[in-house]
Amino acid sequence: MQKIIPFLWLDREAGEAAKFYTSVFKESKIKNSTTIHNTPSGTVEIVTIALFDQEFTLMSAGPLFRFNEAISFVVYCDNQKEIDYFWGKLSADPKAEQCGWLKDKYGLSWQIVPTALPKMLQDKDARKVARVTQAFLKMKKFDIQALERAYEGEK
Repeated sequence: MQKIIPFLWLDREAGEAAKFYTSVFKESKIKNSTTIHNTPSGTVEIVTIALFDQEFTLMSAGPLFRFNEAISFVVYCDNQKEIDYFWGKLSADPKAEQCGWLKDKYGLSWQIVPTALPKMLQDKDARKVARVTQAFLKMKKFDIQALERAYEGEK
């Protein structure tokens, strides 16, 4: 069993969200589902999914709590095609998009990040880091070519 599992509280959409997330992430599956009756929240559905071997538990237990930007999940992408794919599948609120962050239709925040970005931001050349930072601060969805141009000092 995985030692740490993100546990996501949704209003009534755990089953729907589980199907959605496992349709977006190719290497995924619904591991199990259970329904508990007669709780203080009424009927509660609990679904465990695995996305890229990372388990998540989703629970439908009413509208008491909502997601916010304090928690997000990072998806590292090797190329622009992969960034475009996840952005297209997950982004549901254009007003919430900034610097590679988006919100899905359940209000959960995701960061769709090129695998090259952490290396760029850890470069010893502060000018390169500053150029990349200034470039991505203007972006909603990351553009790998634009980040590479900024890193290299090209206009």
